[in-house]
Formats: sequence, structure tokens, C-alpha cells
Amino acid sequence: MNWLSDITPPGIKKMFRKRDDNSDALWAKCKSCDEMIFTKDLEASQQVCPSCGHHMTLSPTTRLNAIFDGGQWERIELPDVVTDPLKFKDVKRYTDRLKDYRRKTGEKDALVIGFGQIEGVPSVVAVQNFAFMGGSMGMMLGEGILKAAEQAIANNAPLILFTASGGARMQEGILSLMQMPRTTIAVQMVKEAGLPYIVVLTHPTTGGVTASYAMLGDVHIAEPNALIGFAGARVIEQTIREKLPEGFQRAEYLADKGMVDIVVHRHHLRETLAKILRVLTRHGKKAKPNQQGQNVTPLRVEAQKTESAQKALEAPMDKAAE
Repeated sequence: MNWLSDITPPGIKKMFRKRDDNSDALWAKCKSCDEMIFTKDLEASQQVCPSCGHHMTLSPTTRLNAIFDGGQWERIELPDVVTDPLKFKDVKRYTDRLKDYRRKTGEKDALVIGFGQIEGVPSVVAVQNFAFMGGSMGMMLGEGILKAAEQAIANNAPLILFTASGGARMQEGILSLMQMPRTTIAVQMVKEAGLPYIVVLTHPTTGGVTASYAMLGDVHIAEPNALIGFAGARVIEQTIREKLPEGFQRAEYLADKGMVDIVVHRHHLRETLAKILRVLTRHGKKAKPNQQGQNVTPLRVEAQKTESAQKALEAPMDKAAE
């Protein structure tokens, strides 16, 4: 803030508000049915259109608040990595793009990790943020998934991952693609520890994310009408020279073909996850959800890796970044 901001009337500020600042918008338009929805009603319904049931984008913090008991959870910070290993520049420097998206989203990268309880079951939940460079998979996101896996093992807790991504981050080149095997190792660490790994596929989940950790879960849940695939439908049609069936690459189509276990409405997602966790973690009785303001189970910071995963992870990312 400067002296000019202090003396500028609110009406003038509103006239010159930046295009990406819609914090004061009273109404939102559904992209599916064009219904105008009061913003507060939309927030109360977890960004689900009350008219057609269309699931809009949900921010990571809002999703974590909705999933954990009483909205109480502890943030697990993302590890620091080399910011711009390739010194990439197109119409804008990669470092400048990162600064812009960090300002817009308030997050370090396209992943937010939280630790808390879901109906009494301690869980580590990682949520991809599509608003941050399309949820693209870079070095920091890969390291974040590794850290989430380590914390799940350290706390003997299941790992739940909400995916939303356009794929690998082109500004990091081969270093971004290296996150595919590294995140696969992270998933294997969790499974070797005998812990559940659950994937919730949200709109959209595509590219290298689909080709790696997004399709390695013990259980795959999808939100209604979520786009899930590797290559785009148009590319596939041009390659095979055939018309694709209606609803191709949508959650319901993939559930019908067996690639997704269940399609769950966002309002029932927490309840569904709790049921699955009670079965997979042998919590026979339904635990009472935490009341608002109650502290979550303390997070164990130190994590242990299995021997096979430890050896695989010794391949230094730092050398690749040099």
C-alpha cells in the first residue's frame, strides 16, 4: 500500500480492479447451464451448481476444509527446489510466471498438503491446484508428493491425492518428466508400508499425471463429468481416424469401462472416503468427527523410507538440475 492507495475512493479502486481479481463478485455464472448463482450460495454448496449439478473448480484449502473433521488440519510445507534450472523463457521468463501465479493463488506451487482426521482416521491429503499453471507437474510438485508419502508412512496414515492437472510443466523440460517415475516410487513406498493410497480424480486430470501417480491408487474415485485421460480427444480422433463415442474420457464413461471404481458427488465425497478408510485401515467403528476448533492429531515430522524406495530415490535430482 502507498499514499495514493490510501486516498483513492473505493469506487475508483473498483473501476481499476485487475481482471483476475473477482473477490467482490456477487454473482457467478455456471459454465454448464449458464445459470447465474449468488456467490455465497455457491460457496455454501462447495462450488456445485444447484441447478444442473455441475462441479466447478474448488480451491485446495476449501477442499481440505471440507474433507477434514471440523475443517481442522495441519499444513505440510513443500520442499524447496531449484527455481528455474533451465533458465526458460518464452514470451515471459519462467521465474516471472511463478511470481505471478504465487501472487494470484497465495501458494508456492500447484500442490497443497494437509494432515488431519477424516471421521477420526488420521490421513495425509494432497490436493493439486489447477489455478497454479494448470496444476502442471514440476520439480516442486514431485518433491511435494514424495514428502506427502513420507509423512503418511511416518504417521502410519493413508495417503489421499486429489488430482487436477494438464500434465508435465514444459518450462522444466525433462526435469518435469522425471517426476513421473519419482512419484511412482513415492506411491510404492506407501504400498510397501501397507498403507492405503486413494486417488480422487477431479476435472481435469490429463497428460503425464494420468500416466503416473493418478492411476496407481488402491481405489480410484472421480467427481461427476470430470475429464480424465492422457492425450486429448481431438488428437486421438486424428490419429485413429474414427469418431470417439459420446462421453469419451469422462468420469462416468471410465467407470463403466472399469478404469474408475466409483463416481461420487462432491457433497458425498467426505462420507465415501471415511467409509473406505474405515475398511482399509480396519477402523471398525465409525469415529465421531472432530468439533470445530479441536486440535488434530500431532504430525510426526520425521519419516522413514523403505529400503527399496530409499535406494531408488538416491538418484540425485540436483545433478540433473545442474
